[in-house]
Amino acid sequence: MRIMFVAGGTGGHINPALAAAGELRARDKNTEILFVGTPDKMEARLVPAAGYAFKTIKMSGFQRKPSLENLKRNLGTLKNLAFATKRSKKLIEDFKPDVVVGFGGYVTGPVVRTAAKMGIKTAIHEQNAFPGVTNKALAKMADSVMLTVPQAEKYLECRNAPVVTGLPVRGELLEADRDFSRAQLKLDNRPLILSMGGSLGAMSINNAIVELIAARHEKKDCHYIHATGQYGLWVPDELKKRGVDVEGNPDITIREYIDDMARCLSAADLVIGRAGASSLSEIEALGKASILIPSPNVAENHQYHNAMALVENGAAVIIEEKELTPERIISEVETLLADANALARLGENAKKLSVSDAQKKIADIITELAQQK
Repeated sequence: MRIMFVAGGTGGHINPALAAAGELRARDKNTEILFVGTPDKMEARLVPAAGYAFKTIKMSGFQRKPSLENLKRNLGTLKNLAFATKRSKKLIEDFKPDVVVGFGGYVTGPVVRTAAKMGIKTAIHEQNAFPGVTNKALAKMADSVMLTVPQAEKYLECRNAPVVTGLPVRGELLEADRDFSRAQLKLDNRPLILSMGGSLGAMSINNAIVELIAARHEKKDCHYIHATGQYGLWVPDELKKRGVDVEGNPDITIREYIDDMARCLSAADLVIGRAGASSLSEIEALGKASILIPSPNVAENHQYHNAMALVENGAAVIIEEKELTPERIISEVETLLADANALARLGENAKKLSVSDAQKKIADIITELAQQK
């Protein structure tokens, strides 16, 4: 069996594809796998590091906001698209895949589209509750459309009925033990609030957490672990100005990154953060209560729709960034901390939304398509 995976741009596209590839390779070590992505994004590092063959196509996205600079970028994208189609055909002819599977990113469009026109079996996976433009177009021609959440179906015109597979979650997260993690982090029985805004850091979330800790730290009723991101290194100094000595307070941990997510997430009682598809799948898998602050700076406002998929099932609280004030974040946190049953209910409802065998379902669909060749 020969499978071509196409994914690029973000970990939310790449990591699920790697998980599916790993499942296929575990089933049959002779399965030939080739990844296709862009040369200048994180897939160029993550895919080879995972041990898979990797080929590149230069590709970029269209800018929708009218400006002279964006006009130049869009002309460059049109040029890239013309070459991407030719490059896609060459890679497909050379590798001769049984199935081409797209997991998102600009590069997915030309490769999956070309494969479909060449009569090769194709599949796509949509991570978000509100599909992106590329997958909306590809759904009309793909042999199989896989969804993380059922809410996405109403926005798609699919050639065949879509299948809800969920989104694969890293094995170390599924295997993490809450009590062991809390012991490693030296936590007592008070709740742990875990907060983050992404690897770069979200200014709005950093500000909100500063306000939250400054207002509540003297209550000593919970622990805090907050990841500031690359552009939030000012947070400890700002807290110090507010009278919060982070270095001398065992209840408050401020980091740049969460590099032990399995430990921290399994230990947490309440998670505050963005609403990317991968993050939400991890929150669901571990059954965690959450306050979600969707990023407004993403295509199609898809994080809002991701968050609402949980909110509508009683599995999370949402605060839109335009409504994020110190008073609102403090109020929501204190309401949840004051009602252990409500906190537990959010976590239980999140767990119900989890698809524990997502990578198995994805691998089953890919294998079935390959057998139809």
